[in-house]
Amino acid sequence: MKGQRGERFLEMLLDLGVDSAWTDTEGNVIALRRGTGSEEVVAVAGHLDTVFPEGTDVTVRQRGDTLFAPGIGDDTRGLTAVLALLRVLNEADLQTTADLLFIGTVGEEGIGDLRGMKHLFREGGPKIDTFISIDGTGHTGITHQGLGSHRYRVTVRGPGGHSWGAFGLPNPAHALGRAIDYFDLAADAITQFGPRTSYNVGRIGGGTSVNSIPFEAWMEVDMRSESPENLQAIDEVFQRSVRRAVEESNTQRRDGSELSLEMELIGDRPSGEISESEPFIQQAIAVSRHLGIEPSLGRGSTDSNIPISQGIPAITIGGGGQGSGAHSPGEWFINRDGALGIQRALLILLAQAGTGVAS
Repeated sequence: MKGQRGERFLEMLLDLGVDSAWTDTEGNVIALRRGTGSEEVVAVAGHLDTVFPEGTDVTVRQRGDTLFAPGIGDDTRGLTAVLALLRVLNEADLQTTADLLFIGTVGEEGIGDLRGMKHLFREGGPKIDTFISIDGTGHTGITHQGLGSHRYRVTVRGPGGHSWGAFGLPNPAHALGRAIDYFDLAADAITQFGPRTSYNVGRIGGGTSVNSIPFEAWMEVDMRSESPENLQAIDEVFQRSVRRAVEESNTQRRDGSELSLEMELIGDRPSGEISESEPFIQQAIAVSRHLGIEPSLGRGSTDSNIPISQGIPAITIGGGGQGSGAHSPGEWFINRDGALGIQRALLILLAQAGTGVAS
């Protein structure tokens, strides 16, 4: 789905008019609109991917003033806003001082692990001095703090066998249960004080039947923190808990080979913060108030995590309008105050990029 969306997004950028446009090796769609000569580069982006699998019916259905479709707000609205900004600049014949990049990123959702952003901001990647992510709806939020997270898929494997006839073999599911208990007890202490920190065992699976000792059991775990130090601390607690549980299960076994353990890091989103006192954040606040909006500053896990963690001025804002039900088939959008979100994004972009009327 994201490949088709990327192709269509590229076509729409070209139709609106840019100096050049391409798809990079990671799948990000990028369009360049040259400025008048400044060496600065300002990027504005929405993410192409959604949480929904290939083949999901994304037909938009309208009831009254409300549009329903999976992904219509997160982040179709953001992509629409990116296109709207380019269209306004071209139709108003506005030329910026800085070069502008209009981007559709990949890998923002789920276990995508911000791979599109990591590729953009890799060493040797395209020059980007300021980054604006447009994600979802609304027109008040300014995310200038990145919420860091680690995600693991843990797989425990063993010989497997009949629940009665092979009783005494090490059980991968029992080992996982023990690991979860140890982790929950130890991690709770970290989350009670200091910077906000969370953990969640989100998925568990394995086994073939109720009367079979599983030959494999797995779980997926998410840990988040405002603090890089706390995130590292809870990660270490998690790894110790899992290894302890597997070692004890192997010691307890009466027969058969030992359990094996695989811990795969499937998500690593860095944390960080661009200070509220930084000029870019102050510009975003001033623009909001100029439009009669009292901005709400905060923290999130978005595409902006990557540049924020590198000290590059970056924010995530909404694309305007109202919506709810993100990540569900019943997601909806109403274009109420939608223009206000576009206006705010445009003024933030121009305040950073500089502007003049093209000759």
